[in-house]
Amino acid sequence: MDKNKQGIEFLQQGKIEKALELFTEAIEENPQDAIGYVNFANVLVSVGENERAETFLKRAIQLDDKAAAAYYSYGNLLFNKEKYNQAASFFEKAIQNGMNSNDGYYMLGMCFVHLGRNELALPYLMRSVELDETDNEARFQYALALAQSEAYSEAISHLEKVVKLDPQHADALYNLSVAYAMTDEQPHKVLQLLNKALEIQPDHLLALNVKKVIEQEFQK
Repeated sequence: MDKNKQGIEFLQQGKIEKALELFTEAIEENPQDAIGYVNFANVLVSVGENERAETFLKRAIQLDDKAAAAYYSYGNLLFNKEKYNQAASFFEKAIQNGMNSNDGYYMLGMCFVHLGRNELALPYLMRSVELDETDNEARFQYALALAQSEAYSEAISHLEKVVKLDPQHADALYNLSVAYAMTDEQPHKVLQLLNKALEIQPDHLLALNVKKVIEQEFQK
């Protein structure tokens, strides 16, 4: 078996030392192959050695400036450092160089979410959901972006799918209640959703606050 593939299997099993050993051998045997450096960097990131990881990712890009995996990993590293502008640039390069999985589009969309650029986040989050309809977190974030754009009917449609896949998703239930409230849904429906959210997460402050406001309206 290819040492890079075998190393990835060890990494997925949590066998960090074994993975590092195989990735080191892969680099020694093929020092001009960027993928070995990317894999080694990913292990370093997993154990919190970000500076060393950055060195390996820079080397990977020097060897192959079209290595989508290197740009994606570098983007993740920068995202975790909250350097969202820089991270977005690397995710864009990953996509430009052939990364067509939902992960790249999702992470690029989330960069723009953190930068407060909802209008830029929307198309990437939408594409992420199109590429993998089972990714519930991507769908949830896309729904939030839709709601932020006041596209409440579309947001409701996606939030309902999120809740169908994960009935215990308190945040989705809360945001669904708000979206219903914004479309003039009956207050009892909104309360029903808020109560479900609070059953799952009793300390959900946003849900508690909205519920209090609605109940006060009922008492008038």
